[in-house]
Amino acid sequence: PRLLSQFFFADERVTRVVAEINGLDAELDPQQYLALLNQLHLSQAHLLAVLERIMEECIPTQRHSRDYLVKFPEELLVDNLGNHMLFAAECLLAGTFLDMEESDGAQLRPQARNLLCSLELVRTVLREQSLSQPNSYPEPVRAVLIQFDRLFAEFELSYVSSLVAVKSPDEIYRQQEIIVLFCETVERALHLGYLTQEMIDGYEPLLMFTIPRLAIISGLLIYPEGPLSLERSPEEMSRVFSPFYNLLKKIRDLLRVLSAEELCLLERSLCTAE
Repeated sequence: PRLLSQFFFADERVTRVVAEINGLDAELDPQQYLALLNQLHLSQAHLLAVLERIMEECIPTQRHSRDYLVKFPEELLVDNLGNHMLFAAECLLAGTFLDMEESDGAQLRPQARNLLCSLELVRTVLREQSLSQPNSYPEPVRAVLIQFDRLFAEFELSYVSSLVAVKSPDEIYRQQEIIVLFCETVERALHLGYLTQEMIDGYEPLLMFTIPRLAIISGLLIYPEGPLSLERSPEEMSRVFSPFYNLLKKIRDLLRVLSAEELCLLERSLCTAE
């Protein structure tokens, strides 16, 4: 159960697979080479997972901030993002620039080198600690973990920023506005009896359609200064809604002519129609 012991054996697996790859002629046995590369990918992912748990146990209050992750596109926020970053650093150090300009890759190489050197130091220090005192984390161990955590975060932000357009503060704020709109929409729907708490607690599938529909009405009529404000230009709106700017104006104009009873009937129908 000791994390340092788990790290020792995870590190052993990585070392063994790397040795097998180095002793294999890829041209003579390409299938075995690909199989070993897959083993390396899986063993490195396991090693990083154990290392993450060690840092949470050893330096929980000294971890480098990961607030920048909110700037990343959602499709990048996967469980094995850290392993992708390690692979990217190895490629950069080898002179392979994946999906980026050579000039960008050249600028990132020093960061990649520092990160991989720090990881090797962490592996060495933790292996020694696991063999001597596997139940403690003395200050030298903590220091190398803090340095690795910082270098990893800095490389992750720099690398992703060089590949994709990360969200600006304005985009993040607009996204938060949408979250608030949806929360207020749900609260209003519960108050008016359109939805029940049991539906929410039970993750009723119909809510995936109902809540966005009600949110559009709320955003256009109830909270007109929120993220669906048509007083803004399309460029100032969230990218979720900006492509439908003209359609939203037509919907708003139609909603404005409804009486209170007609609006209530419409919202109730949106809670049941598929």
